[in-house]
Amino acid sequence: MASVESPCTKVCTIDPMSGFCSGCGRTRSEIEHWLRFTARERASVMAQLPLRMAALRGPAPGRCG
Repeated sequence: MASVESPCTKVCTIDPMSGFCSGCGRTRSEIEHWLRFTARERASVMAQLPLRMAALRGPAPGRCG
């Protein structure tokens, strides 16, 4: 069985404001269905994760907006 790429960091805490996991940036639904997603669906989610994680971290210290 081939392994499936996963962004999981084993830090599974859903942020109540955004609905994103603070460890990987996925939603509960994405986490739940990850193994059933096609490679294209997983790639689409993976492409969104950097922006989601940046939003969870907030603006860099000393920067406005």
